[in-house]
Amino acid sequence: MTMTKKYFLAPSIIAADFANLAKALKTCEAAGADWIHVDVMDGHFVPTITIGPLFVEAIKRNTQLPLDVHLMIENPEAQVEAYARAGATHITVHAEACKSVKQAVRQIQALGCKAGVTLRPSTPVSKIRPALPIADLILVMSVNPGFSGQAFMPEMVKRVSELRKTLDALNPKAALEVDGGINLQTLPLMKAAGANAFVAGNAAFKHPKGPKVGICELRKLL
Repeated sequence: MTMTKKYFLAPSIIAADFANLAKALKTCEAAGADWIHVDVMDGHFVPTITIGPLFVEAIKRNTQLPLDVHLMIENPEAQVEAYARAGATHITVHAEACKSVKQAVRQIQALGCKAGVTLRPSTPVSKIRPALPIADLILVMSVNPGFSGQAFMPEMVKRVSELRKTLDALNPKAALEVDGGINLQTLPLMKAAGANAFVAGNAAFKHPKGPKVGICELRKLL
């Protein structure tokens, strides 16, 4: 896996038809997706419960694309090894859930994965600042984590712009990813602000003409 490519599109598999998971993954590959985004929610850190390491392992068996695993869970340090073994390429943790976000990044990297950090829209960026020089990926949430289909928060465009400037100074190789309400209208805003990785759920998988068209249309914007 490399992050040298300028832009990355990561369809969020949580929005796909789980009964036809292998087909959805092949569609992502055929349509030009770069990563598969995997949302893991535990019912504690966020209200929703989604999937675990066994599901990640099943995804890994059915695609060659890197798995971009976003852990919306309490005490992620206790779980990252399981997700690394399951086949995660990137593992992103929430600063609010970590004892030390910097140590969590080091732990993930020691497992051979790219390490990402993120935070809720209401959490100040200072919470992740200790990890900015060493993280491989910074994820900006443009909705509150935990529910699919929420409205895009335009104020997060400014957060992306500010983080882009910070990363250019501290860690220019890190990917700057956005997740939440990303579609044909909002992706260009985040791209212009400096994001280079884009998670799309409903815009990819719920397109009226099908997922392949949805993913292709997003890909063209990059």
